[in-house]
Amino acid sequence: MTKTFRQLLQQPQTLILPGVYDCISAKLAEKIGFEAIFTSGFGISGSTLGKPDYGFLTATEMLNSAGKIAESVTIPLIADIDTGYGNPLNVIRTVTDIVRLGIAGIILEDQEWPKKCGHFAGKRVIPAADHIQKIRAAVQARGKSDLVIIARTDARAPLGLDEAINRGRAYYEAGADIIFIEAPQSIEDLRAIASALPNVPLFANMIEGGKTPVLSGQQLQALGFKIVVYPLSGLFAATKAMMDCLTHLRQQGTTAGFTNLVSFPQFEQLIDVPHYRQLEQQFTVSEASPPGEA
Repeated sequence: MTKTFRQLLQQPQTLILPGVYDCISAKLAEKIGFEAIFTSGFGISGSTLGKPDYGFLTATEMLNSAGKIAESVTIPLIADIDTGYGNPLNVIRTVTDIVRLGIAGIILEDQEWPKKCGHFAGKRVIPAADHIQKIRAAVQARGKSDLVIIARTDARAPLGLDEAINRGRAYYEAGADIIFIEAPQSIEDLRAIASALPNVPLFANMIEGGKTPVLSGQQLQALGFKIVVYPLSGLFAATKAMMDCLTHLRQQGTTAGFTNLVSFPQFEQLIDVPHYRQLEQQFTVSEASPPGEA
């Protein structure tokens, strides 16, 4: 998948990725026609633990979720691995596992642990020199896999935009493939980032209700961004739909009259029931066969 993702990055247009948080959302994104997908710590923490993105997720939990998602689809997955879960040695362990799981790319951020959602208040970052060593460790650990490394800095809020840009430049020079300056606070911030890093592939994060103005992929391409993700849109939409469904059930005592549901056959198609029925028939033993014979 790494080669596929790098080929996508060679295309002239900006790559627009939806955020997914489980195998169903991943398979929906693939079925709808997205060329790649993205997991966020916020989405995985919320859907897996029912907790906010406050560093509650362990490396094992994140890798387990991301690995299952990657296995469920045939398009590249970019996984958020937070801070790498420790020092450069921990990053090596995490990246080694990421490569084994067939994940196409990672996001590695420079927050102190326990980290927070990039659009929450109270973030703190480690020294830039320390994160540079983490990036170098990730580059070494990916080996010949061609894993795409997206280096993220959360320095905009605690240290200012200039420091965030300086860190982005340093992280790119350290070997990151793409730079992600989290939570720009205005279109002017976005323009400043693109202007200061003209030859660096840039990543933009569009969260409805977050710190950054939500722009279209076309607008961000015009500004100079290579990848745009909408990490929580699907999760927010699914949460609203489930709230509506369960409220209807609670109030009416039935789901009759609630029309915003996929049909049973549609869901069967999504989870590949026809394929498994065919396999079941292929390996079914005839009732007429003697014991021990197929």
